[in-house]
This record gives sequence, C-alpha cells and structure tokens, in this order.
Amino acid sequence: MLIHPTLEHLRQLGLAGMARAFEELTSRADSAELDHAEWLGLLLDREIADRQDRRLRARLRYARLRHSAAVEDVDYRTARGLDRALFQKLAMGAWIREQQNLIIVGPSGVGKSWLACALGHRACRDNLSVLYQRIPRLFSDLALARGDGRYARLMRALGGVKLLILDDWGLEPLTAEQRHDLLEIVRFQWTAGTT
Repeated sequence: MLIHPTLEHLRQLGLAGMARAFEELTSRADSAELDHAEWLGLLLDREIADRQDRRLRARLRYARLRHSAAVEDVDYRTARGLDRALFQKLAMGAWIREQQNLIIVGPSGVGKSWLACALGHRACRDNLSVLYQRIPRLFSDLALARGDGRYARLMRALGGVKLLILDDWGLEPLTAEQRHDLLEIVRFQWTAGTT
C-alpha cells in the first residue's frame, strides 16, 4: 500500500483527523490484525472527533468567555447560595433553546461571572452559539459603531447568537441611548430566534 499518496489525498480532501489516524495505524505493529471495516471505523471516528473539536474551539474563540470555566468544576460547598439541582438543570440548556433569559444575582465576588462563563462553555459544547460581553465595553463599542456605520452589523451579531452573556451589569446608571441599545439587542435576539 502506498502510504504517502494516501495521506496526501486525505489532506487534500480536508480529512486531517483521518490522515493523522491513518499515520498512527500504519505505524502500529498490531494494525495488521484489524480488518478493513475496523480500519475504516477507526479512521471515521477520528475524523468525526477532530471536526467536533475544531467546531468547539471555534465556538469558544468566538464566545470570548472571560473565564475558563466548566459546569463540572462548580464547587457547591462555597457559601454563595447556589442551588445544585437548579444549576444542573440550567446547565442542560433547555432555557436557551426556549429563548428564555437568565439573570445571575448576588453580592460582589461570589463568582457570578464565572458561573455565567461555565454555562456559556456548556452551551458551546452543546453546539450553541455564545457571545460574552461586558456591559461597559459593549456600550462603548455600540457608540463607536453608531459613528462609523457598523451599528446594524454589530446588532445583528449580538442578536444572532443563541446565548448572549451580558456581564458587569448595573455598575452605573444607563443613559437613554444605552437603554435604547438594550431594547434593540432584545429585538434582534427575538427576530433572529423566530426565523
């Protein structure tokens, strides 16, 4: 069997995971014991896993989560009044698919942002689009976008995600323009979700 042309063909077809698995299998001494169906199954499994990993990395990169958090790492023993059953239900993400909102409230320093990022990470793993935004930065970006003509595009981007995490809410009172922007984001979220 010609290994190098086969590897090149796999790469040309965009099957990088399959190419790596092919290289590993051909270098293993016990690979001769596998029949054709087993070989093909291993190659396909690797390609599927590779594509899922790339999609997850892309979703996480787009989400720009502030914390590297996972719902599996939540410590329920800390004194923040977090209901374990409720949080695990939230982690399942039905509320996101049903286009419901979630507000995480509590005193400063208890990990609200971390919990929101953990839910965002889980949503990314569930193949949902996520975007994390700090409210002060969001409003300055919207003000700039309004001035240079990118406002509509930015609003579509904000409205096009399944989970929009708005953090650092309520640090200062909202202006009339900021309240209008929030209503526009909600409108874009609603119209994007109904199509």
